[in-house]
Amino acid sequence: PGADLADGSCAHPTIPGRVSPLLPANHVTMAKGTGLVHTAPAHGMEDYSVASHHQLPTDCLVDEGGFFTEAAGPELQNKNVLEEGNEAVIQMLQAAGTLLKEEKFVHSYPYDWRTKKPMIIRASKQWFVNTASVKATAQEVLKKVKVVPTSAVNRMLEMLDRRTFWCISRQRCWGVP
Repeated sequence: PGADLADGSCAHPTIPGRVSPLLPANHVTMAKGTGLVHTAPAHGMEDYSVASHHQLPTDCLVDEGGFFTEAAGPELQNKNVLEEGNEAVIQMLQAAGTLLKEEKFVHSYPYDWRTKKPMIIRASKQWFVNTASVKATAQEVLKKVKVVPTSAVNRMLEMLDRRTFWCISRQRCWGVP
């Protein structure tokens, strides 16, 4: 069982001397694969939550254009993550003798509705605000907004009430899907 592996560690497949912890996570199930997965804290909410819980760093090795940064190492730097970056990682694993199996797999990336291309979720530096203050203000302002259909207002107010974190983002125009 996976519980037997909790609190263990393993060697990083491409970085000699780097040890990675084996951590339990509620979102990892046998129904979604083997039950063992890698964690990329800067590229998904579940992974970020696990990393935060275990005080792991959330360094992002991918820039705004989808290319590996210098921090990813010279073999990957400036390679597009979804294109030549994938092939470079496979070659690195083969060279290290750590590739167990390779097969084509269609990943379920979210897609941009305009370009129809996959999007990469990536962490970025943010500044956070007083949650209670923002939540109360947002709910009061929402009550003044004309919403069509009007029945959607209560649903939006409930969503705002359940929100556990708030971040003021300047990364895109508000209202854009």
